[in-house]
Amino acid sequence: MSAARKLGILVFCGVPAIIGGGIVYAIFNDLTAIFIYETILLLGVGAYLAR
Repeated sequence: MSAARKLGILVFCGVPAIIGGGIVYAIFNDLTAIFIYETILLLGVGAYLAR
């Protein structure tokens, strides 16, 4: 996988991180929930990029 494609995937996954983080905060009103959500996203993207 080329470096440009990896960067494109990371940008594409940044949108759910920003928008989803706001939604999670609005629902739970807690920064711990955002940390858990962001960690799950990071693990998913990392697993995808590692293959």
